[in-house]
Amino acid sequence: MQGNLSEIDIRSILQLIELGQRTGLLFVEAYTEELLTKTWFVFFLKGQIVYSQEANSSVFRLRDYLRYYRINLQGEETPPKTDADKSFSAPEYGYLWRLLEQDIINPTQARSIIHGLVHETLFDLLSLREGNFIFELDKPLTPQLTSLEIAPLVNKVFKQVQEWKLLYPYIQSPDQCPVLTDIERLRSSLASSTVEKLQHWADGKTSLRQLARFLNRDVLTLAKAIFPYVQQGLIHIADDTALSLAQNHSSVQHSKENPSIKAIVCIDDAAAICETVQSILQPQGYNAIAFTNPLEALNRVFQLQPHLILCDIVMPDLDGYQLCAMLRHSSAFRLVPIIMLSAKSSYIDRARANMVGATDYLTKPFESTELLLLIQKYLNKCEVKKPTNKMRYLLI
Repeated sequence: MQGNLSEIDIRSILQLIELGQRTGLLFVEAYTEELLTKTWFVFFLKGQIVYSQEANSSVFRLRDYLRYYRINLQGEETPPKTDADKSFSAPEYGYLWRLLEQDIINPTQARSIIHGLVHETLFDLLSLREGNFIFELDKPLTPQLTSLEIAPLVNKVFKQVQEWKLLYPYIQSPDQCPVLTDIERLRSSLASSTVEKLQHWADGKTSLRQLARFLNRDVLTLAKAIFPYVQQGLIHIADDTALSLAQNHSSVQHSKENPSIKAIVCIDDAAAICETVQSILQPQGYNAIAFTNPLEALNRVFQLQPHLILCDIVMPDLDGYQLCAMLRHSSAFRLVPIIMLSAKSSYIDRARANMVGATDYLTKPFESTELLLLIQKYLNKCEVKKPTNKMRYLLI
Protein backbone atom coordinates (compact mmCIF):
# COMPACT_ATOMS: atom_id res chain seq x y z
CA MET A 1 0.00 0.00 0.00
CA GLN A 2 1.38 3.37 -0.99
CA GLY A 3 0.13 6.77 -2.04
CA ASN A 4 -0.13 10.49 -1.41
CA LEU A 5 -1.46 12.12 1.75
CA SER A 6 -3.59 14.46 -0.35
CA GLU A 7 -5.59 11.38 -1.38
CA ILE A 8 -5.78 9.57 1.97
CA ASP A 9 -4.86 10.97 5.37
CA ILE A 10 -2.70 9.38 8.06
CA ARG A 11 -5.68 8.69 10.31
CA SER A 12 -7.37 6.58 7.63
CA ILE A 13 -4.13 4.74 6.86
CA LEU A 14 -3.71 3.80 10.52
CA GLN A 15 -7.32 2.64 10.70
CA LEU A 16 -6.79 0.36 7.68
CA ILE A 17 -3.66 -1.14 9.25
CA GLU A 18 -5.55 -1.74 12.49
CA LEU A 19 -8.60 -3.30 10.80
CA GLY A 20 -6.41 -5.56 8.71
CA GLN A 21 -4.30 -6.49 11.78
CA ARG A 22 -1.22 -5.88 9.66
CA THR A 23 2.37 -6.47 10.71
CA GLY A 24 4.97 -4.34 9.00
CA LEU A 25 6.43 -0.88 8.53
CA LEU A 26 4.84 2.45 7.55
CA PHE A 27 7.20 4.97 5.96
CA VAL A 28 6.05 8.59 5.66
CA GLU A 29 7.92 11.40 3.88
CA ALA A 30 7.07 15.10 3.82
CA TYR A 31 8.74 18.43 3.13
CA THR A 32 9.14 21.16 5.71
CA GLU A 33 8.58 24.87 4.98
CA GLU A 34 12.35 25.12 4.43
CA LEU A 35 12.01 22.45 1.69
CA LEU A 36 13.89 19.91 3.77
CA THR A 37 12.82 16.27 3.67
CA LYS A 38 11.47 14.83 6.91
CA THR A 39 10.69 11.13 7.30
CA TRP A 40 9.15 8.86 9.90
CA PHE A 41 8.91 5.10 10.55
CA VAL A 42 6.03 3.41 12.38
CA PHE A 43 6.33 -0.30 13.25
CA PHE A 44 3.25 -2.52 13.61
CA LEU A 45 2.49 -5.94 15.07
CA LYS A 46 -0.94 -7.41 14.25
CA GLY A 47 -2.54 -4.00 13.87
CA GLN A 48 -0.93 -2.42 16.93
CA ILE A 49 1.94 0.06 17.12
CA VAL A 50 5.18 -1.33 18.52
CA TYR A 51 7.41 1.70 18.00
CA SER A 52 7.83 4.85 15.91
CA GLN A 53 10.51 7.43 15.26
CA GLU A 54 11.91 9.95 12.85
CA ALA A 55 14.18 8.36 10.29
CA ASN A 56 17.53 9.17 11.87
CA SER A 57 19.97 7.32 14.12
CA SER A 58 20.62 9.95 16.76
CA VAL A 59 19.81 9.38 20.42
CA PHE A 60 18.95 12.99 21.22
CA ARG A 61 15.30 12.12 21.87
CA LEU A 62 16.31 9.37 24.27
CA ARG A 63 18.67 11.76 26.03
CA ASP A 64 15.77 14.12 26.64
CA TYR A 65 13.51 11.41 28.06
CA LEU A 66 16.28 9.94 30.21
CA ARG A 67 16.92 13.35 31.69
CA TYR A 68 13.59 13.05 33.50
CA TYR A 69 14.92 9.89 35.16
CA ARG A 70 18.23 11.65 35.95
CA ILE A 71 20.13 9.36 33.59
CA ASN A 72 22.84 10.87 31.37
CA LEU A 73 24.19 9.16 28.27
CA GLN A 74 27.92 9.33 27.75
CA GLY A 75 28.10 11.44 24.62
CA GLU A 76 27.10 8.78 22.08
CA GLU A 77 25.10 10.17 19.17
CA THR A 78 24.88 6.97 17.15
CA PRO A 79 23.77 3.84 18.97
CA PRO A 80 26.08 0.85 18.44
CA LYS A 81 24.79 -2.30 16.80
CA THR A 82 23.48 -4.84 19.29
CA ASP A 83 21.59 -8.12 19.19
CA ALA A 84 18.45 -6.14 19.96
CA ASP A 85 18.97 -3.92 16.93
CA LYS A 86 17.21 -6.15 14.39
CA SER A 87 16.32 -3.35 11.96
CA PHE A 88 18.49 -0.69 10.38
CA SER A 89 15.39 1.54 10.51
CA ALA A 90 15.17 1.51 14.32
CA PRO A 91 18.65 2.05 15.80
CA GLU A 92 17.07 4.21 18.49
CA TYR A 93 14.95 1.23 19.52
CA GLY A 94 18.04 -0.98 19.61
CA TYR A 95 19.79 1.53 21.84
CA LEU A 96 16.83 1.54 24.21
CA TRP A 97 17.10 -2.23 24.50
CA ARG A 98 20.80 -1.94 25.21
CA LEU A 99 20.00 0.35 28.14
CA LEU A 100 17.51 -2.26 29.37
CA GLU A 101 20.00 -5.11 29.08
CA GLN A 102 22.56 -3.12 31.07
CA ASP A 103 19.97 -2.30 33.77
CA ILE A 104 20.43 1.43 33.15
CA ILE A 105 16.66 1.71 32.84
CA ASN A 106 13.89 -0.66 33.91
CA PRO A 107 10.99 -2.02 31.78
CA THR A 108 8.49 0.45 33.25
CA GLN A 109 10.69 3.40 32.31
CA ALA A 110 11.31 1.96 28.84
CA ARG A 111 7.57 1.52 28.21
CA SER A 112 6.92 5.07 29.32
CA ILE A 113 9.61 6.36 26.94
CA ILE A 114 8.19 4.31 24.04
CA HIS A 115 4.71 5.66 24.73
CA GLY A 116 6.10 9.20 24.66
CA LEU A 117 8.02 8.66 21.44
CA VAL A 118 5.02 7.11 19.69
CA HIS A 119 2.76 9.88 20.94
CA GLU A 120 4.96 12.70 19.61
CA THR A 121 5.51 10.92 16.29
CA LEU A 122 1.76 10.53 15.79
CA PHE A 123 1.29 14.21 16.72
CA ASP A 124 3.59 15.14 13.82
CA LEU A 125 2.02 12.67 11.40
CA LEU A 126 -1.58 13.67 12.16
CA SER A 127 -0.60 17.30 11.57
CA LEU A 128 0.52 16.55 8.01
CA ARG A 129 -1.59 17.53 5.02
CA GLU A 130 0.87 16.68 2.26
CA GLY A 131 3.46 13.97 1.75
CA ASN A 132 3.94 10.41 0.58
CA PHE A 133 3.64 7.07 2.35
CA ILE A 134 4.49 3.42 1.84
CA PHE A 135 3.28 0.53 4.00
CA GLU A 136 5.12 -2.76 3.61
CA LEU A 137 4.24 -6.08 5.16
CA ASP A 138 7.32 -7.24 7.03
CA LYS A 139 8.55 -9.25 9.97
CA PRO A 140 7.81 -7.60 13.31
CA LEU A 141 10.37 -5.43 15.04
CA THR A 142 11.91 -7.60 17.76
CA PRO A 143 12.05 -7.95 20.65
CA GLN A 144 8.79 -6.29 21.69
CA LEU A 145 8.43 -4.54 25.02
CA THR A 146 4.95 -3.11 24.50
CA SER A 147 2.27 -2.53 21.87
CA LEU A 148 -0.33 0.21 21.62
CA GLU A 149 -3.90 0.03 20.32
CA ILE A 150 -4.29 2.41 17.42
CA ALA A 151 -7.89 3.68 17.74
CA PRO A 152 -7.80 5.16 21.27
CA LEU A 153 -4.30 6.56 20.80
CA VAL A 154 -5.09 8.17 17.44
CA ASN A 155 -8.34 9.66 18.78
CA LYS A 156 -6.49 11.19 21.72
CA VAL A 157 -3.65 12.62 19.62
CA PHE A 158 -6.02 13.88 16.91
CA LYS A 159 -7.95 15.89 19.51
CA GLN A 160 -4.66 17.35 20.72
CA VAL A 161 -3.75 18.37 17.18
CA GLN A 162 -7.10 20.16 16.90
CA GLU A 163 -6.56 21.92 20.25
CA TRP A 164 -3.05 22.89 19.17
CA LYS A 165 -4.51 24.92 16.30
CA LEU A 166 -6.26 27.14 18.86
CA LEU A 167 -2.83 28.33 20.01
CA TYR A 168 -2.13 29.92 16.61
CA PRO A 169 -0.58 32.28 15.79
CA TYR A 170 1.11 32.70 19.16
CA ILE A 171 2.45 29.13 19.27
CA GLN A 172 2.83 27.26 15.99
CA SER A 173 5.23 24.34 16.32
CA PRO A 174 6.52 22.01 19.06
CA ASP A 175 9.99 22.77 17.71
CA GLN A 176 9.75 26.44 18.67
CA CYS A 177 11.70 27.66 21.68
CA PRO A 178 10.34 29.82 24.52
CA VAL A 179 12.39 32.74 25.80
CA LEU A 180 11.51 35.23 28.56
CA THR A 181 11.02 38.80 27.35
CA ASP A 182 9.80 40.56 30.51
CA ILE A 183 11.10 38.90 33.67
CA GLU A 184 9.96 41.69 36.01
CA ARG A 185 6.33 41.38 34.96
CA LEU A 186 6.56 37.61 35.28
CA ARG A 187 7.78 37.99 38.86
CA SER A 188 4.65 39.96 39.67
CA SER A 189 2.46 37.16 38.25
CA LEU A 190 4.29 33.98 39.28
CA ALA A 191 6.09 32.59 42.28
CA SER A 192 9.82 33.34 42.31
CA SER A 193 10.64 29.60 42.19
CA THR A 194 8.57 29.24 39.02
CA VAL A 195 10.28 32.22 37.41
CA GLU A 196 13.69 30.74 38.27
CA LYS A 197 12.72 27.48 36.57
CA LEU A 198 11.49 29.39 33.53
CA GLN A 199 14.75 31.34 33.38
CA HIS A 200 16.65 28.04 33.41
CA TRP A 201 14.60 26.31 30.71
CA ALA A 202 13.24 29.16 28.57
CA ASP A 203 16.62 30.05 27.10
CA GLY A 204 15.58 30.39 23.46
CA LYS A 205 17.53 27.21 22.61
CA THR A 206 15.38 24.50 24.21
CA SER A 207 12.27 23.59 22.22
CA LEU A 208 8.80 23.09 23.65
CA ARG A 209 9.04 19.43 22.76
CA GLN A 210 12.33 19.03 24.61
CA LEU A 211 10.85 20.72 27.66
CA ALA A 212 7.88 18.35 27.51
CA ARG A 213 10.28 15.39 27.48
CA PHE A 214 12.28 16.77 30.40
CA LEU A 215 9.08 17.18 32.42
CA ASN A 216 7.45 13.93 31.24
CA ARG A 217 4.43 15.86 29.93
CA ASP A 218 2.80 16.03 26.51
CA VAL A 219 3.71 19.11 24.53
CA LEU A 220 0.11 20.41 24.33
CA THR A 221 -0.20 20.54 28.13
CA LEU A 222 3.06 22.49 28.33
CA ALA A 223 2.10 24.87 25.51
CA LYS A 224 -1.29 25.59 27.08
CA ALA A 225 0.40 26.35 30.42
CA ILE A 226 2.61 29.09 28.95
CA PHE A 227 0.06 30.31 26.39
CA PRO A 228 -1.37 33.16 28.56
CA TYR A 229 2.13 34.53 29.13
CA VAL A 230 2.92 34.32 25.42
CA GLN A 231 -0.26 36.28 24.69
CA GLN A 232 0.80 38.97 27.17
CA GLY A 233 4.24 39.21 25.57
CA LEU A 234 6.03 37.98 28.71
CA ILE A 235 7.31 34.89 26.89
CA HIS A 236 8.33 34.88 23.25
CA ILE A 237 8.28 31.76 21.07
CA ALA A 238 11.17 31.55 18.60
CA ASP A 239 12.23 29.08 15.93
CA ASP A 240 15.16 26.76 16.59
CA THR A 241 16.36 25.72 13.16
CA ALA A 242 19.73 26.43 11.64
CA LEU A 243 18.07 27.80 8.54
CA SER A 244 15.95 30.21 10.55
CA LEU A 245 18.92 31.48 12.49
CA ALA A 246 20.94 31.88 9.33
CA GLN A 247 18.30 34.01 7.61
CA ASN A 248 19.01 37.71 7.95
CA HIS A 249 22.06 36.97 10.16
CA SER A 250 24.37 39.05 8.02
CA SER A 251 21.92 41.97 8.01
CA VAL A 252 21.54 41.88 11.79
CA GLN A 253 25.28 41.63 12.34
CA HIS A 254 25.86 44.54 9.97
CA SER A 255 23.46 46.73 11.96
CA LYS A 256 25.05 45.78 15.27
CA GLU A 257 28.52 46.57 13.98
CA ASN A 258 27.27 49.90 12.59
CA PRO A 259 24.85 51.43 15.13
CA SER A 260 24.28 54.43 12.86
CA ILE A 261 22.57 52.16 10.31
CA LYS A 262 18.86 51.91 11.07
CA ALA A 263 17.20 48.52 10.60
CA ILE A 264 13.71 48.59 9.07
CA VAL A 265 11.53 45.50 8.70
CA CYS A 266 8.89 45.36 5.97
CA ILE A 267 6.16 42.74 6.33
CA ASP A 268 3.97 42.17 3.28
CA ASP A 269 2.72 38.93 1.73
CA ALA A 270 3.47 40.28 -1.77
CA ALA A 271 7.13 39.69 -2.64
CA ALA A 272 7.05 42.48 -5.25
CA ILE A 273 6.08 45.01 -2.59
CA CYS A 274 8.87 43.89 -0.27
CA GLU A 275 11.40 44.13 -3.07
CA THR A 276 10.19 47.59 -4.03
CA VAL A 277 10.39 48.89 -0.45
CA GLN A 278 13.91 47.50 -0.17
CA SER A 279 14.88 49.19 -3.44
CA ILE A 280 13.69 52.52 -1.99
CA LEU A 281 15.28 52.20 1.45
CA GLN A 282 18.63 50.52 0.84
CA PRO A 283 20.08 53.27 -1.40
CA GLN A 284 19.27 55.71 1.41
CA GLY A 285 21.51 53.82 3.85
CA TYR A 286 18.86 51.80 5.69
CA ASN A 287 19.18 48.11 6.46
CA ALA A 288 15.88 46.94 4.93
CA ILE A 289 14.77 43.40 5.84
CA ALA A 290 11.63 41.98 4.24
CA PHE A 291 9.26 39.13 5.13
CA THR A 292 6.38 37.81 3.06
CA ASN A 293 5.18 35.45 5.82
CA PRO A 294 3.70 37.32 8.81
CA LEU A 295 4.10 34.34 11.14
CA GLU A 296 7.77 34.07 10.25
CA ALA A 297 8.14 37.83 10.71
CA LEU A 298 6.64 37.63 14.20
CA ASN A 299 9.34 35.14 15.17
CA ARG A 300 12.23 37.03 13.57
CA VAL A 301 11.58 40.57 14.79
CA PHE A 302 12.51 39.63 18.36
CA GLN A 303 15.95 38.59 17.08
CA LEU A 304 16.30 41.50 14.68
CA GLN A 305 15.11 44.26 17.04
CA PRO A 306 14.43 46.71 14.19
CA HIS A 307 14.20 50.48 14.66
CA LEU A 308 10.97 50.68 12.65
CA ILE A 309 8.40 48.27 11.17
CA LEU A 310 6.34 48.65 8.00
CA CYS A 311 3.38 46.26 8.09
CA ASP A 312 0.75 45.45 5.50
CA ILE A 313 -2.79 44.98 6.84
CA VAL A 314 -4.38 42.33 4.61
CA MET A 315 -2.30 39.15 4.93
CA PRO A 316 -3.14 35.43 5.29
CA ASP A 317 -2.89 33.62 8.66
CA LEU A 318 -2.14 36.81 10.58
CA ASP A 319 -3.30 40.26 9.49
CA GLY A 320 -1.49 43.51 10.21
CA TYR A 321 -3.86 44.54 12.99
CA GLN A 322 -3.27 41.28 14.88
CA LEU A 323 0.47 41.46 14.33
CA CYS A 324 0.70 45.04 15.57
CA ALA A 325 -1.39 44.28 18.66
CA MET A 326 0.79 41.26 19.51
CA LEU A 327 3.99 43.27 19.21
CA ARG A 328 2.61 46.04 21.40
CA HIS A 329 2.00 43.47 24.16
CA SER A 330 5.77 43.01 24.43
CA SER A 331 7.85 45.59 26.26
CA ALA A 332 10.50 45.23 23.53
CA PHE A 333 8.14 46.81 20.97
CA ARG A 334 6.11 49.30 22.95
CA LEU A 335 8.07 52.26 21.59
CA VAL A 336 9.13 50.94 18.16
CA PRO A 337 7.37 52.88 15.36
CA ILE A 338 4.96 50.63 13.45
CA ILE A 339 3.60 52.07 10.19
CA MET A 340 0.64 50.28 8.64
CA LEU A 341 0.50 49.95 4.84
CA SER A 342 -2.87 49.60 3.16
CA ALA A 343 -4.74 50.30 -0.05
CA LYS A 344 -7.68 51.42 2.10
CA SER A 345 -7.80 54.97 3.41
CA SER A 346 -11.13 55.15 5.26
CA TYR A 347 -11.46 56.69 8.71
CA ILE A 348 -12.50 53.32 10.15
CA ASP A 349 -9.33 51.60 8.91
CA ARG A 350 -7.13 54.35 10.32
CA ALA A 351 -9.00 54.31 13.63
CA ARG A 352 -8.62 50.55 13.91
CA ALA A 353 -4.90 50.83 13.21
CA ASN A 354 -4.64 53.44 15.95
CA MET A 355 -6.55 51.22 18.39
CA VAL A 356 -4.09 48.33 18.01
CA GLY A 357 -1.13 50.65 18.60
CA ALA A 358 0.03 51.64 15.11
CA THR A 359 2.22 54.74 15.04
CA ASP A 360 1.12 55.92 11.61
CA TYR A 361 -0.70 54.86 8.47
CA LEU A 362 0.50 55.05 4.86
CA THR A 363 -1.95 54.54 2.02
CA LYS A 364 -0.90 52.62 -1.09
CA PRO A 365 0.06 53.55 -3.74
CA PHE A 366 2.61 56.04 -2.44
CA GLU A 367 5.68 57.83 -3.78
CA SER A 368 9.18 57.00 -2.62
CA THR A 369 9.50 60.48 -1.08
CA GLU A 370 6.37 59.89 1.04
CA LEU A 371 7.81 56.72 2.49
CA LEU A 372 11.24 58.23 3.15
CA LEU A 373 9.87 61.36 4.81
CA LEU A 374 7.62 59.33 7.07
CA ILE A 375 10.52 57.10 8.11
CA GLN A 376 12.71 60.16 8.67
CA LYS A 377 9.99 61.63 10.89
CA TYR A 378 10.07 58.67 13.30
CA LEU A 379 13.74 57.78 13.15
CA ASN A 380 14.93 61.39 13.39
CA LYS A 381 17.30 60.83 10.52
CA CYS A 382 19.18 64.07 9.93
CA GLU A 383 19.66 63.75 6.22
CA VAL A 384 17.93 61.82 3.51
CA LYS A 385 19.14 61.83 -0.07
CA LYS A 386 16.44 62.80 -2.46
CA PRO A 387 15.59 59.88 -4.68
CA THR A 388 16.37 60.38 -8.31
CA ASN A 389 13.36 58.39 -9.43
CA LYS A 390 10.12 60.31 -8.93
CA MET A 391 7.95 57.52 -10.23
CA ARG A 392 4.94 56.48 -8.20
CA TYR A 393 5.23 52.92 -6.86
CA LEU A 394 1.97 51.11 -7.44
CA LEU A 395 1.92 48.97 -4.33
CA ILE A 396 -1.41 47.25 -4.18
